[in-house]
Amino acid sequence: MIYNLGSINADYFYQLPHLPNPGETLAATGHATGLGGKGANQSVAAARAGAKVCHIGTVGPDGQWAIDRLTEFDVDTTHIRQTDIPTAHAIVMVDARGENQIVIYPGANHAQDTDAITAAMADAGPDDWLILQNETSHQVDAARLAHSRGMKVAYSAAPFDANSVRAVLPFTQLLIMNAVEAAQLCDALNQVVADLPVPQILITKGSDGAEWIDRNSGETVSVSAIPVAPVDTTGAGDCFAGYAIAGLSQNLTPKQALRRASAAAALCVTKKGTAEAIPLIGEVLEILG
Repeated sequence: MIYNLGSINADYFYQLPHLPNPGETLAATGHATGLGGKGANQSVAAARAGAKVCHIGTVGPDGQWAIDRLTEFDVDTTHIRQTDIPTAHAIVMVDARGENQIVIYPGANHAQDTDAITAAMADAGPDDWLILQNETSHQVDAARLAHSRGMKVAYSAAPFDANSVRAVLPFTQLLIMNAVEAAQLCDALNQVVADLPVPQILITKGSDGAEWIDRNSGETVSVSAIPVAPVDTTGAGDCFAGYAIAGLSQNLTPKQALRRASAAAALCVTKKGTAEAIPLIGEVLEILG
C-alpha cells in the first residue's frame, strides 16, 4: 500500500501567448479548471500505475468534488477530512511552448491533523510506502510515524524549503528533487548530491531524463526522456514521481521503475491539465513496447 499525505488543489489554468514579465498584463487565450496539487497528482499517478493508494489530506467545505474526483481515479479517499478552511487552489499560467508559472494558495492543505494521520496509517508496516511533499503541514510528524513503523518514506522536496528538507531527511528513504531543487539543497547543506544524508536520491531533469543514486549500494541509474512535443508540462514531475514510487512498491528495479515513469511523464506533457493528463499503465506499457 502507498499512503500519501498530500495536497489537494483546485487548478485554474490560463493559456497565455507567453509567461508574463513583471508589471505586464496579458489576456488569456484559454481557461480551464481541474484537480491538482502535488499530492493529488502523485496519488493519481501511483493509482494509474496499478498501485493501491490511500490519500491522507484535507479539503474545505467546497472540496467534495475533489474527493469524488480522486475516488474516480481509484484512490482510497477514506482519510480525506473536510474543514472550515477553503480548499487550496493554484493559478497555473501556461505559455505556447508548454512552460508554466504557478501561484498556490495553500488553504486546507495546511490544516492537517496528527491524530488523523496516525489513524490513517494504523495498519501500515514495512511493506508500505509513505509519500510526502512540501505543500501540506505535518510532514515531519507523518515521516517520523512512518519511520517508526518501518515504512519507506519517499519525499518530494518541493516547493523547495531548506528548513523543511532538513527536518524530514532523517526519516526519508527516497529523496525526490528536480535539478534546480537539488542545486538549492546542495547549496543549503554545503554538500554535493552524492553526499546528501539520505539512502536513495532521484533527480528529475526534464528533457534530460532522470538519475537514481543509491548511496548504500553505490548504484547509479540514468534514464533518458522520451522526446515528445509538449503541450503542458504542469504536473509532469508529479506524474514521474508517482509512477516511480508505484514501480518500486511493485518490486520493479530502479531502472524499470524509472523507465515507466519516464514514459508516463512523456505522455502526460502531451495533454492539457494535471491529474487528468496522467496516463493509464496500459498506455505507458504500449509506448515502451
